[in-house]
Amino acid sequence: MTRRFVDLSIYLENDVITDPPFLRPKIEYQKHGETMPELGFFFPGVKAEDTPDNAGFAAVENVTLTTHNGTHLDAPWHFHPTMNGGERAITIDEVPLEWCFQPGVKLDFTKLPDGYVVTAQDVEDELKRIGHELKPLEIVLVNTAAGKAVGDPNYVSIGCGMGYEATMYLTSRGVRVTGTDAWSWDAPFVHTAEKVKETGDTSLIWEGHKAGRDIGYCHLEKLHNLEVLPPNGFTVSCFPHKIRGASAGWTRAVAIFED
Repeated sequence: MTRRFVDLSIYLENDVITDPPFLRPKIEYQKHGETMPELGFFFPGVKAEDTPDNAGFAAVENVTLTTHNGTHLDAPWHFHPTMNGGERAITIDEVPLEWCFQPGVKLDFTKLPDGYVVTAQDVEDELKRIGHELKPLEIVLVNTAAGKAVGDPNYVSIGCGMGYEATMYLTSRGVRVTGTDAWSWDAPFVHTAEKVKETGDTSLIWEGHKAGRDIGYCHLEKLHNLEVLPPNGFTVSCFPHKIRGASAGWTRAVAIFED
């Protein structure tokens, strides 16, 4: 038996648009010859010509990020102060590791229009189409039109989103980690803002996220390559970085196939 991996993560990089302007990461690169002062801190007097091949010390990157840059896992604390009807919401360092390594299921919503809010019926219909019955702790990944739009200037406004009903459909069946290749688990804000303006109903804001008030769960955002996945038959690994008290953690999400 062989093991095959599919990378489900986007790059952290300076020039490809995956966030609004005020949230974009910043990476400063230092080459080997540019870090001699750091080497001098430990070994005073050592010069670049004293190093092998005169190459200098070490290549290093200084990175400015939010915990929501790149492919990341959101903890219930990100959504709301409480979960499960009143318990303190857990932070990313408190997420059970068993939630993050489970069989995966892919729902294909790539044909739904930008801004569409997926319903429980949509989820049920897609599960019926692929012939899958949800099991507790399975990781459900949602493939949207945003999956092929990474780097598009309008990326954050592309794709459908998961509504309250759809999220509760999953979590009430024992799902504790979900994911999307869009910028947000919810429908893009630009579309939700229009609905709120028309109706005055502010409960529409982040309705999928806020479902965590009733049942605590995590979701992955800004996944990639979901188009190449089958509906099931793979395992998802998405262990988050252990940031104390944080609302999210970066992850190198992968799908694992046992062939």
